Amino acid sequence: MNTDDLWPGFDEAESQVLRMQAKLHQWATHSPDRRFCDLFNLVSDPCFLVVAWHRVRGNRGARSAGVDGVKPNSILFGDRMLTELRDDLKARRFQPLPVRERMIPKANGKRRRLGIPTVRDRIVQASLKLVLEPIFEADFKPCSFGFRPKRRAQDAIAEIHHFTSRSYEWVLEGDITACFDEIDHTALMGRVRDRIGDKCVLALVKAFLKSGILSEDGEMVGTKTGTPQGGILSPLLANIALSVLDVHFAEAWKSWGSDSSRCRRHVKGLATYRLVRYADDFVVMVSGTRQQVEALKEEVATVLSPMGLRLSEEKTTIVHIDEGFDFLGFRIQRQTKPGSNKLVVYTWPSRKALASIMAKVKMLTRQGTHQSLANLLRQVNPALRGWTNYFRHGVSKATFHYLNHYTWRRVIGWLRRKHLRANWKFLRRRYCDNGWQIGQDGVALFDTRAVSVTRYRYRGQRIPTPWDEWKTVMAG
Repeated sequence: MNTDDLWPGFDEAESQVLRMQAKLHQWATHSPDRRFCDLFNLVSDPCFLVVAWHRVRGNRGARSAGVDGVKPNSILFGDRMLTELRDDLKARRFQPLPVRERMIPKANGKRRRLGIPTVRDRIVQASLKLVLEPIFEADFKPCSFGFRPKRRAQDAIAEIHHFTSRSYEWVLEGDITACFDEIDHTALMGRVRDRIGDKCVLALVKAFLKSGILSEDGEMVGTKTGTPQGGILSPLLANIALSVLDVHFAEAWKSWGSDSSRCRRHVKGLATYRLVRYADDFVVMVSGTRQQVEALKEEVATVLSPMGLRLSEEKTTIVHIDEGFDFLGFRIQRQTKPGSNKLVVYTWPSRKALASIMAKVKMLTRQGTHQSLANLLRQVNPALRGWTNYFRHGVSKATFHYLNHYTWRRVIGWLRRKHLRANWKFLRRRYCDNGWQIGQDGVALFDTRAVSVTRYRYRGQRIPTPWDEWKTVMAG
C-alpha cells in the first residue's frame, strides 16, 4: 500500500484501509497463533494516516488541545502536518508528548482523570488502532461489548435479558477500581506481544503508555501503570487487558461440554455462569446459589490480579434478578406480568438515568430568557432525542410520557418568565397553532403527539396531563 503518490483522497484512502483491515482480520481468524510482523509500514502508510486524520478532525474532541495548545479543528493545511509526521515515523524520530490532564467531576462527587493527547499523537494512535483493532477483534470473545465496532450497549442489555430469563437468577454485578489507571504495563505488553511481533509497533505502543501526564498544576507525572483515559488507543488496550476475564469464562463454559453435561452439573448442585462485559463494567449471571456466587467473586478477583486490577468493594454487588439491578443506565428486574402469574424480566430506564436527563432539561430551561423559543428548543430537542433513542429498546413508554410532561412544564415555566408570568390564553395564542405544536417559531416541541388529555400512569402513580395541571396554574 506504500506508494509515491502521497495523500490520496479520503474515499480512496478509506477503501484501501478497509481492504487491508479485512485481510488482517481474515489472517488473524484463520491463524490464532500467528504473530504479525512488518506492521509499522501500515502505521505510516499515507492511506492509514489520511483516514486517521479525518477521524481525529471529525471527532468531538477536535475542540480540545493537548500540551502544545493546538486544536485539530484549527489546522488548515493537514497535508503539510501529515508529511512531517510521516517523515518522523519512517525515520524513527517520533516521540509522543505527555497528555494534558483534565479532571472531570463525577456524579458521586469524585473526579475522573481525562488525558488529552496532542494532535500528532492522536493521529498516530488512530493509525495504530486501524492496524491493531482487526487483529485483536479476531481474538475477542462474544461476551465483550464495550468499545468494539458494531456492538452496542443495547446488545449487552439484550444478552443479559436473554440469560436472566432462562434460569440464571443470581447476578454478580462487578466494577473494576480505576481500570484505566491501574493496568499493569508489563502484563499488558505481554498480551500485545502474543499477537504483534513488529518491534517498532511494540515500541510505539509502549511509548504511548509511558508518555506521562502534565497535571492541571503544571507538574509532570510519570505513568508507571495504566493507559490515559481519553486517548484513542486506550479503549483498545483496556479491552486487551480485560480480555483475560473473557477468556477465563469462555474456557470454563467450553469445559462443561454439551447441554446434557451442564444439566448433570445442576443435578450435582454445581453452578453454571455466563459473562457480559462492557468495558470495565461486567455482569456474571449464575444458575446456582448465592454461596456459589460469592465464591465466584473471589475467582474473578484472582483472574484480574495478574493485570494489576482490583474489584471495587463498593460497586461490586450480588443480587437476585427479582430484586433487580442497574446496568448501563437500564433497570433490569423480573416482575409479574400484568394480568397473569407469569414472571417476566423487564428492562427500563433507571432512576439515575432519568434524573440525569431531567437535570439537563432543567439546566437548559433555567438559562436567561433573552433567547427565542426556537433557540431553546434547538438545545432541548437533541438531548431528548438522543436519550430516548438510547432507551427505546426497553419498556420505556411510561418513562417517556413522564419526561415529556416534565419538559412541557419546564418550557411553560420558561415562557412565563420570558413574558412576565403571562396567562395561558396569551401563550397559546402567541406560540401554538394546534395544541402545543409550535407555530410562529417553526420548531416542533419534542413529541407533541404524546401531549393529550389522556391520563397516564408512571410506576402506578397517576400523572396529570399538561391540560389538567396547567389550565389552573396559568389562570393564577
